[in-house]
Amino acid sequence: MSKEKEMIEVIHKHLPRCASQRNKLFEADSEIVDFHGRSLLYNLDEFSQEDLFRVEDPFVLGWNMAVGSISDIWASGGKPKYYAHSLVMQNSWTKDYVEKLSLGIAEVLKEVGAVFIGGDFGISKTWRYTGSVIGDLEGPPLLRSGATDGDGIFITGPIGRGNVEAALVLYAENPLVKHLTRRWKNPFPLRCQEAEMIKQHSRCCIDTSDGVFNALKAVSEMSGTGFVVGNLPYVKSGLLLAKALNVPKELLFLGECGEYELLFTLRKEAEEEFLNEAQENNLKFYKIGQVREDGTKSLQERGREIDLATYALSARDFPYPKDYLQAVVNFLS
Repeated sequence: MSKEKEMIEVIHKHLPRCASQRNKLFEADSEIVDFHGRSLLYNLDEFSQEDLFRVEDPFVLGWNMAVGSISDIWASGGKPKYYAHSLVMQNSWTKDYVEKLSLGIAEVLKEVGAVFIGGDFGISKTWRYTGSVIGDLEGPPLLRSGATDGDGIFITGPIGRGNVEAALVLYAENPLVKHLTRRWKNPFPLRCQEAEMIKQHSRCCIDTSDGVFNALKAVSEMSGTGFVVGNLPYVKSGLLLAKALNVPKELLFLGECGEYELLFTLRKEAEEEFLNEAQENNLKFYKIGQVREDGTKSLQERGREIDLATYALSARDFPYPKDYLQAVVNFLS
């Protein structure tokens, strides 16, 4: 068990729990509560320098933090309705910077049909942002549990966008990375339509906020299953960056800075109907593997099989991100 998960369980043990809450601890991306005859979803996400988002473009930073806050509502089968936040601005930020950051957040809220209801504000040496979202839920929720042996594993977009963002921060002094940083904007995509389709066909879903491997691991733990994945759809910028930095592309899969895509499972008999409907709606989904019996955790890449059943590296166990990345590279080699 990771230290983070252990601490969450310690906190949870002592705090009174709501009798109308429908999800168990770690079972869903959002908290699911019955409230006066309707079901509501609630999510809280914090972002800071630790998340390795680039800050040069305040509009993209605001957009990405809002998408990150809302994606848990989609992953639970709901629609975001009310949005609040706590913004601690860095004391070097200007009025123009905060205005552009706010416009990025506002654009996401307009796109998804949510409204801003207030929050808190502060100023400090370092920035920090907390997004708080309430969503509506009609019908049964999507949970991290519910995957069964033989189900297909799908994802809504290419893998690695979040880890690319982190690499552009960590290796900012590299001349090539400097060049790419000026060229690449990296807004996380909105998955409103995809989320609606997933809800109609699946019962098991999670967002990839902590990376694709961690998402798969969470589904496996909650469902009592394993997985085999391969031929992964890596984002093109990630492949270029991995080649430039001379690191394995699998870092885009194992790294823990996620891209906030939706990862979900489908029964085998439902796959054809789902993909036909996706094509009719001009939506693209990627099948990346299958759910397998408990104990199996395998990545098949470049003609070899990488056994991940004993992989236990966690970025939070390392004082410096580059030390963690080197440990992952060592594992892969």
